[in-house]
Amino acid sequence: MLRGPAAALLRRLAPRVSGGGCGGATRRRLPTPIAPSLLARFSSAPTASSSSPPPSSSAAGRDEEAEDEEFPTLSNSYAGAPLSISVDRSGLYNPPEHSHEPSSDSELVKHLKSIIKFRSGPISIAEYMEEVLTNPQSGFYINRDVFGESGDFITSPEVSQMFGEMVGVWAMCLWEQMGQPEKVNLIELGPGRGTLLADLLRGSAKFANFTKALNINLVECSPTLQKIQYNTLKCEDEPVDDGKRTVSKLCGAPVCWHASLEQVPSGSPTIIIAHEFYDALPIHQFQKASRGWCEKMVDLAEDSSFRFVLSPHPTASLIYLSKRCGWASSEELEKVEHIEVCPKAMELTEQIADRISSDGGGALIIDYGKNGIVSDSLQAIRKHKFVHILDDPGSADLSAYVDFASIRHSALEASDDISVHGPMTQSQFLGSLGINLRVEALLQNCTEEQAESLRTGYWRLVGDGEAPFWEGPEDQTPIGMGTRYLAMAIVNKKQGTPVPFE
Repeated sequence: MLRGPAAALLRRLAPRVSGGGCGGATRRRLPTPIAPSLLARFSSAPTASSSSPPPSSSAAGRDEEAEDEEFPTLSNSYAGAPLSISVDRSGLYNPPEHSHEPSSDSELVKHLKSIIKFRSGPISIAEYMEEVLTNPQSGFYINRDVFGESGDFITSPEVSQMFGEMVGVWAMCLWEQMGQPEKVNLIELGPGRGTLLADLLRGSAKFANFTKALNINLVECSPTLQKIQYNTLKCEDEPVDDGKRTVSKLCGAPVCWHASLEQVPSGSPTIIIAHEFYDALPIHQFQKASRGWCEKMVDLAEDSSFRFVLSPHPTASLIYLSKRCGWASSEELEKVEHIEVCPKAMELTEQIADRISSDGGGALIIDYGKNGIVSDSLQAIRKHKFVHILDDPGSADLSAYVDFASIRHSALEASDDISVHGPMTQSQFLGSLGINLRVEALLQNCTEEQAESLRTGYWRLVGDGEAPFWEGPEDQTPIGMGTRYLAMAIVNKKQGTPVPFE
């Protein structure tokens, strides 16, 4: 039941459907359309331990016969016959003929293979993911727009404007709990196209004191997506004394881009939003074998294709596995044959907890995952369809379930001044903030086509399974993500329990 500050804020939201906020679409990591049978996780069969990469194939070198090289006759001041020197080249190394045939491998595939060959052994799945997703030249996220119907997957903000508006209600409630500070850093990690933030700002436009306090900071490594975010937020560059600054015309707030959270200036109360950010952080996978837990690696087969192997020796990342197992019960560990660990998620959570501890504020994390140990969840999506993880690296998105229990432990160990709330399902989170009231208000001020899109988007955000009201093609039935996605909040203890985690 909606009550308190969230109810008061919700009643003042603009009662209109925004121009681009209610397009019919589906979840980011569960592409549309998709049959339930495709929801099964990809399980990699255990293989033999890694072996040295195969030698490079080449044409046989041509044998060269020993030949004589005759030098010019010496000057007349030297007596005797002309001098000649014989050079025997039969023992020299003859390099293979270089093939000028064009390779079908992409630059990223060549790069990955060169790393494996240079090390004479496999690389971790974490390193594979990091190269595939964020390689500066060829990474999946770096040089293209991967979101939306024309991309590879769709996120919740692209499903309906209501998602960003509800996150905005949460942010304004937190700001009020913080004492309505005059300056606050609003940080979004991995903003995608900027749709969530645009809907948040548009929905909160009536709350002038809130929008006036904002300094917007976007943590984004892709130059392509930075340009799209610039346009989505209707940014303009304005001259100032020391140069220029970028301002969003949606609310008049200054906007800055950063490559990492560490680069965002500290010192002001902070609101952090991490929606579908943790799931793309690189993971390590471990498999239980006769000799104990072994790390799953990526190696080259004899035909130069990629394959999974188990490391024959202990790896450095076992320290993170040990840490994760220390947070689990013996009963939980007995049930799993595979474990995924994300060191970067642990490190990022520690940074968030430290910042909130020192500056005040809070963070909202929404992603798909589990409140416990995650087993074999790594998946690849290309053009809204699941593909093999090792198929054409760089052409598909890679992601894994988020371990919310690990986030909780990482945050609590980082600081005694913060508290962690949740996780709760996305359906509970959005419902408690008033999405039911919001959709009813929007349905009163829209066309029939917009109404259908709103109903479909609402189901995808808060429903579970296939929509019961769907009358269109079966292969386009909306799939609800209301229970697959979880929401968690990390806040400074001084501010009390955040809405709607009471």
